[in-house]
Amino acid sequence: MWDRNQMAEIAARELKDGMYVNLGIGIPTLVSNFIPKGIDVTLQSENGMLGMGPFPTETQVDPDLINAGKQTVTELPRTSYFSSADSFSMIRGGHIDMAILGAMEVSENGDLANWMIPGKLVKGMGGAMDLVAGVKRVVVIMDHSNKHGESKLLKDCTLPLTGKSVVDRVITNMGVFDVVSGGLKIVELAAEVSLDNVRDITEAKLIN
Repeated sequence: MWDRNQMAEIAARELKDGMYVNLGIGIPTLVSNFIPKGIDVTLQSENGMLGMGPFPTETQVDPDLINAGKQTVTELPRTSYFSSADSFSMIRGGHIDMAILGAMEVSENGDLANWMIPGKLVKGMGGAMDLVAGVKRVVVIMDHSNKHGESKLLKDCTLPLTGKSVVDRVITNMGVFDVVSGGLKIVELAAEVSLDNVRDITEAKLIN
């Protein structure tokens, strides 16, 4: 199966020249390290940064430069800074082309649950609800199953929803799936993952 970096590299194929893209917390932040050569995209962070570079080396670390997940990042010559209010105006106004987000659950019709587990401490819902409502395309990166081996691609989400029918594509450690009418269409499977493997572990309806 694919590891975290391979999943991020596959997600980076989604990037097109000239796009404005928001990267969520977790695996999605790794996408910035795999932007294809010749592709110029502008990465936006909810905390008020437009134009994030890749993660810094030890000599590049600046504790004042962080993304929405409080990880240190680098800036570009064209980077601009602004308030979180302006940042969310960009998101809500439809000015961000794509969001690449993590998730706890995705349903077969594209419902997304990624902000809380009832009974557990929640620091806040973050910007995911605004992102899935305001961006043009939503790509999710996540493990195919949870720590108990249970599918995270479900017929219906069991956790509180971030958005209904908002996900366009899901990239897991087992494969790539598009949300289409009637279920999840298999786009690509990891090298050593068979169709039977993925069907056995997936609750959501899969379409060849």
